[in-house]
Amino acid sequence: MSLPPDDVCIKAVVFDLDGTMFNTEMVFHVAGDDFVRSKGGLMTEALRQQMMGRRAAESMAILKAALSLSESIEQLRHESHTLFMGMLESRLAPMPGLFEILQRIDELGLPRAVATSSHREYLEDILGRYSLLEGFAFTLAAEDVVHGKPHPEIYLAAAERMSLHPSEVLVIEDSGIGTQAGVAAGVHIVSIPHIHSANQNFTGTKHTASSLMDPYLWKLLERAQLGIVSAQS
Repeated sequence: MSLPPDDVCIKAVVFDLDGTMFNTEMVFHVAGDDFVRSKGGLMTEALRQQMMGRRAAESMAILKAALSLSESIEQLRHESHTLFMGMLESRLAPMPGLFEILQRIDELGLPRAVATSSHREYLEDILGRYSLLEGFAFTLAAEDVVHGKPHPEIYLAAAERMSLHPSEVLVIEDSGIGTQAGVAAGVHIVSIPHIHSANQNFTGTKHTASSLMDPYLWKLLERAQLGIVSAQS
């Protein structure tokens, strides 16, 4: 069993949203297939991997170029979003261990945040459905950064908002692109691949976890608790 090095003590936790906190990547998978088929194309695995983890406009630009579509990127984004949200009503679910790890983070008094490539309206809708929004110190969405993942901007911004060195921030991601952003930012990045991201590039991650209940993550939280106790002694 892999455990974190003894000298690692995180002071805050930042979650990616899609595929990390909720099963939305699974819904994107189904909706994406239907949407591309409606445009006369076929969603290949290579195309899916290029789009995953990016901001909506960037994903639609990739799709538009791949299928040589005439519609604007904004029109494609609107159509695909409408299809996705319709499917989400009956399919949305939290990833295993989400509520348990959030509770433990809160018990330790660690600040937590969300940093996503998705838009703020969507972010607040998803978290609001489970009454989770108020529990986060802050959220960062697509509109809050100039450069989307895999650029490190969003995770550097999160560390700065928390007045912490990036290495003191635990970031939990599900995609290769998100992991690249975390690695470039210098955060303590833990990756949790799922069926739709398992073949992506997770080079540089501190640990590849099986779920939010992975012992590595919980050991990091135990270390954080020891750090809090020491600082208060």
